[in-house]
Amino acid sequence: MASGTIQHDVDIAPQPPTSWVGVVAITVAVVGVASIGGAVMTTAVTAWYHSIPKPQWTPPDWVFGPVWTLLYTMMGIAASIVWLERNNDDICCPIGAFSIQLALNLAWSVLFFGLRSPLLGFLDICALWVVVGVTMTQFFLVSRTAGWLMLPYWLWITFAGALNASIVLLGG
Repeated sequence: MASGTIQHDVDIAPQPPTSWVGVVAITVAVVGVASIGGAVMTTAVTAWYHSIPKPQWTPPDWVFGPVWTLLYTMMGIAASIVWLERNNDDICCPIGAFSIQLALNLAWSVLFFGLRSPLLGFLDICALWVVVGVTMTQFFLVSRTAGWLMLPYWLWITFAGALNASIVLLGG
């Protein structure tokens, strides 16, 4: 630096945030899966689900709506947290696993309720259980909060898998 020259630190304005585009995409995907799955389920519940044998410990119908609303909200928040950390961590695997589990989640509704096949639903929910576990583990690597937000979903899938298996065993 030449004598008499003053060096100034230049503050560069941050680039416009595109982070929220990903959060919106995650929200649309989660709401889309919830809506499509709910629509498939609604038509089959009265026409078919009430008539199949279920274990005595099956929750009443009114439980499912609030539980799934809470779980989808928590899933969306968890994935958004991971997405917003993309400048700090590699999020390809966690968001990829999240996308796969979301597709398997929708597939379960279509298989179990749409096709009225508890057996196909059970096979799907087994894969879903594994992928949700992988997603939760991947989320923990990026954000502990995101990982913990996925735990209730994984526990619910565990319960739903047991319920689905019981329906299959009862001949549903």
